[in-house]
Amino acid sequence: MLIQEFKRHFFSELSNLYPETEIQSFFTILVEFKLHLSRIQLALEHNFELDNDDLDFLQNALLKLKNQIPVQYIVGETAFYGLLFKVDKNVLIPRPETEELVEWIIQNNTNSNSLKILDIGTGSGCIAISLAKNLPNATVSAIDISVEALNVAKNNAEFNQVTVEFVQADILTLEKLSTNFDIIVSNPPYVREMEKMQMQQNVLSNEPHIALFVNDENPLLFYDKIAELAKKHLTENGILYFEINQYLGAETVDLLKSKGFKNVELKKDIYGVDRMVKCE
Repeated sequence: MLIQEFKRHFFSELSNLYPETEIQSFFTILVEFKLHLSRIQLALEHNFELDNDDLDFLQNALLKLKNQIPVQYIVGETAFYGLLFKVDKNVLIPRPETEELVEWIIQNNTNSNSLKILDIGTGSGCIAISLAKNLPNATVSAIDISVEALNVAKNNAEFNQVTVEFVQADILTLEKLSTNFDIIVSNPPYVREMEKMQMQQNVLSNEPHIALFVNDENPLLFYDKIAELAKKHLTENGILYFEINQYLGAETVDLLKSKGFKNVELKKDIYGVDRMVKCE
């Protein structure tokens, strides 16, 4: 089968499930992964013939997409801040808005000679590893409750050739940290149960709920606990960074101020919603 024939079939089969732009993105990702063809090469090679192995892969991927499995889990990898990360059902798929959080930290600390950084709730390791890669003078540690997630993160650190100390711990029951840090960063669970109806089904059905959701009655649970630990374990002039729930920006700022943090800064993401906070 010619690849253009399969492309028409691919779009037709998914047209009732996803927007056309998203279908195009899926197709590009799958073709680049399996056939090593860029979108431009694909446009030029109308008569590219799919062999049986390629066709089997693409047909299987199409079936998984029809069953709402994220394309990143199908290929087992995704790009984040210019790096490649392996992902599976044990970790959240890194988001573009989290790249903005990483960029903010790097911009604020490019000229620092030595830093000790802690990433709480590391998941795939995308924040910790990106910081280690781009702040070579930093010593980076990362915590997660999930052993399976930490195994993914360790593989990603090795793949991206950085050193990160990974620790398995439940941050909600942790009494203290092993040492003090210049930067503590976290993208903790922050989606309230009431917000599930706004989420795509492929996220709800596949990504780990332990990394996504919090109780409606106490949505800032993780921020409260991490802020308490940060008060004890940030160095003088140390900085705390959070990714936050876009609907709870003011509440998060008030929480941090109530705990004595200063210079609390709320920052919007590329979509114009409250997404990040930093404070001293």
